[in-house]
Amino acid sequence: MSHDRAQAAATRAVMLTEGDLNVSQRRSSWAADHIGDETRELLELDARYFLRQSLSTPCLNVLRGSKGVHIEDWEGRSILDFHGNAVHQVGYGHPSVIAAVVRQLEKLPFCPRRYTNEQAIALARKLSELSPGRLSKVLFAPGGALAMGMALKLARMATGRFKTISMWDSFHGASLDTISIGGEALFRQDIGPLLPGTQQVPPPNPAGCPFNCGHACSLKCADYVEYVLEKEGDIGAVIAETARSTPFFPPREYWQKVRAACDRHGALLILDEIPHALGRTGRFFTCEHYDLEPDMLVIGKGLGGGIFPLAALIVREELDVAGDRALGHYTHEKSPVACAAALATIRVIEQEGLLEHVRSLGTWTLERLRTMQTRHPVIGHIEGMGLMIGVRIEAGAQSSELAEDTMYRALAAGLNFKLTMGSTIQLMPALTLTRDQMQNALDILEQAIAASERA
Repeated sequence: MSHDRAQAAATRAVMLTEGDLNVSQRRSSWAADHIGDETRELLELDARYFLRQSLSTPCLNVLRGSKGVHIEDWEGRSILDFHGNAVHQVGYGHPSVIAAVVRQLEKLPFCPRRYTNEQAIALARKLSELSPGRLSKVLFAPGGALAMGMALKLARMATGRFKTISMWDSFHGASLDTISIGGEALFRQDIGPLLPGTQQVPPPNPAGCPFNCGHACSLKCADYVEYVLEKEGDIGAVIAETARSTPFFPPREYWQKVRAACDRHGALLILDEIPHALGRTGRFFTCEHYDLEPDMLVIGKGLGGGIFPLAALIVREELDVAGDRALGHYTHEKSPVACAAALATIRVIEQEGLLEHVRSLGTWTLERLRTMQTRHPVIGHIEGMGLMIGVRIEAGAQSSELAEDTMYRALAAGLNFKLTMGSTIQLMPALTLTRDQMQNALDILEQAIAASERA
């Protein structure tokens, strides 16, 4: 293989860690068959005025509308959305969320600095009541990366230490500080100097484990976290996703060991649940599955009801130590409209019994996927918690190509999902999805896999 081809292959592998490519031949072929002249004209205008970037511009399609568990493209096709950037916990345009937003827009659309408002106070109180253990103090920000940045600053102020431990393969945002603690080459490669003192360790994922765990985690990765804590001696925080959205789910004992190690070495534990808090795993917070209380918890994505960008940092009261410093200071820090949307979202989750629904539907879905696995040898590892589910395509050197082919065949049949880590199909639908809608999606998926196998 020539140097240029080798470099192209390496670049492709890096890009595939976060999602499917927006520059692939399969995308071009799909567009030729499914994109009409009017849509194509809009896509060309989009590419003309937006900066190009991997995984985004140029875009796949143009949307005309969204409602419930579906999106509608410019051609008028209704598509089950199992991607949604993880913002659609209560579906798109939930009437209760829309009504709350409209009421607030008419009353108080913005709250300037030095003032507060009823909606912001009510949301902070609600999150304090819902959060596990001693987590009771809150700050809001317009996005998850900004909330994670506030957590990093607070950790420095509270401990007097600037060093951190985080995980390879992790994602905490695309800003310079969050890619410094993140572990994906797609965001870090060739970007130049990152934050000092940020150290990455292997994640608790048996796939590709450097400790050769096999199919089950041996917890050597947890021991290694403590090894680094002890050797460095001045780590301020351990930062990790409670569960990786690819997905993989650490064993319960992993988090117990890491929590104890942080306590022994004076490091704070910061958990990132930006994509999956608010019920996606069947609990309001994913750390509840592990009986785990972090020192700080960062949530976002769906908090704004799939309408407004909103994230929150929730911490122990003892960490309220930065009264003379600016942790966030964001213009829309206490947006009354975003907070109204968040409060309505939480009410929908509670009143419609979505946590129990997610647990039941998630279990049923995993059973159906494992039955499907017996019919299709290319379906490898299946993992899920609630409605955060991954299906790995395993076809040797052709795995990523077959997964991408499956994705576009499914999209043509009305099912939208994301690929991650090269060949894993990520299924993250709205939590309001019915069993019949899930069965329809699984039928589309199986037909797409079967067609890809034959091809």
